[in-house]
Amino acid sequence: MAAVSLRLGDLVWGKLGRYPPWPGKIVNPPKDLKKPRGKKCFFVKFFGTEDHAWIKVEQLKPYHAHKEEMIKINKGKRFQQAVDAVEEFLRRAKGKDQDLTIPESSTVKGMMAGPMATFKWQPTASEPVKDADPHFHHFLLSQTEKPAVCYQAITKKLKICEEETGSTSIQAADSTAVNGSITPTDKKIGFLGLGLMGSGIVSNLLKMGHTVTVWNRTAEKCDLFIQEGARLGRTPAEVVSTCDITFACVSDPKAAKDLVLGPSGVLQGIRPGKCYVDMSTVDADTVTELAQVIVSRGGRFLEAPVSGNQQLSNDGMLVILAAGDRGLYEDCSSCFQAMGKTSFFLGEVGNAAKMMLIVNMVQGSFMATIAEGLTLAQVTGQSQQTLLDILNQGQLASIFLDQKCQNILQGNFKPDFYLKYIQKDLRLAIALGDAVNHPTPMAAAANEVYKRAKALDQSDNDMSAVYRAYIH
Repeated sequence: MAAVSLRLGDLVWGKLGRYPPWPGKIVNPPKDLKKPRGKKCFFVKFFGTEDHAWIKVEQLKPYHAHKEEMIKINKGKRFQQAVDAVEEFLRRAKGKDQDLTIPESSTVKGMMAGPMATFKWQPTASEPVKDADPHFHHFLLSQTEKPAVCYQAITKKLKICEEETGSTSIQAADSTAVNGSITPTDKKIGFLGLGLMGSGIVSNLLKMGHTVTVWNRTAEKCDLFIQEGARLGRTPAEVVSTCDITFACVSDPKAAKDLVLGPSGVLQGIRPGKCYVDMSTVDADTVTELAQVIVSRGGRFLEAPVSGNQQLSNDGMLVILAAGDRGLYEDCSSCFQAMGKTSFFLGEVGNAAKMMLIVNMVQGSFMATIAEGLTLAQVTGQSQQTLLDILNQGQLASIFLDQKCQNILQGNFKPDFYLKYIQKDLRLAIALGDAVNHPTPMAAAANEVYKRAKALDQSDNDMSAVYRAYIH
């Protein structure tokens, strides 16, 4: 967007990172929110959302002059609702300037306690503000609680790197385009499975302007996405036959096989040129079998399991591990950019499944160790909160550690990553080790603790509920 002459109170189209231009108004920022150093920028309140951000002047366009252009290139129910909100504002104003200034109570401190608690920006007087991305910098102030399926814009600091390790090519792809935006593919996208991970993925695909057809075993879960502009597929076969690229994200190897090989399954919709991307976390044998049957029908196959949890899925910050058809990986570029912060291409089919199981093996074992430490602190008369404070000041400090410990201290085990699924991944990782005669004693011990937690009816709670296996 070219630089323009703007002032306080102007209606504008603002380009926020990778998100499409959105209607907003230039307003006064909270008094305690400092303006980023560097290029000239304005503080903008976006219509139809609770988002506010510093936007560089070159990322702004006057609302009226570019209204027709923006309406033509942008789609989606939420976008139309935002435009309607602007028009309603103009009708009400009629010569009287409406005050959209953000209340002074909406501070960065308030933001930290809300949905963006994982976003930390704490410059000091002696520390200059630095852009996390060379093309844009913003501060998102989400002032209200948002539903589980939400669209949150967050600053991402990303790198592009490539490493050769034997015959396996590993490439990390920047999750935003060079100018901080995403141009959605013109291919029709299908998505099967709207669980904790799939829901956030589809939300972000729609937000970025992709044309998406959805299917879920429990059809009611599709309703929200239909309202947001998705199309409804009656069966997996129908979705695959009407879409160019179909993604799937289901719970385990059996579900993945049933989805492809079952009645009205994916395989029945595959014909030459159709593309299938399995994002489920399964074992290498399962994904290899699926790849073979898809390719045997002339289809193209890519495995692309994701590392993350529900919140990272909602935020579009997943890490994607892909393997298989390299051309299909490239074709999925805009989709991966919409749903994740980084994607890796790992070579032949099976490599991504193996890597994903290893990643989750480490994560699951670490969670079991955290729970063990907290219970040992309790039985020896030590403060669990103090233990967390100490860990948060040391080398183990991480968002994962803090969030999972807080779950335990608060007794809140609402699922962000189901305990039953991390136990499944540990079991598959142990089997992977057995297949190559490699010892996995730590994972085996952790697996037994999770099995104990499942016996205590913790399967559908968050993985942090493994804590309860130690206190019964």
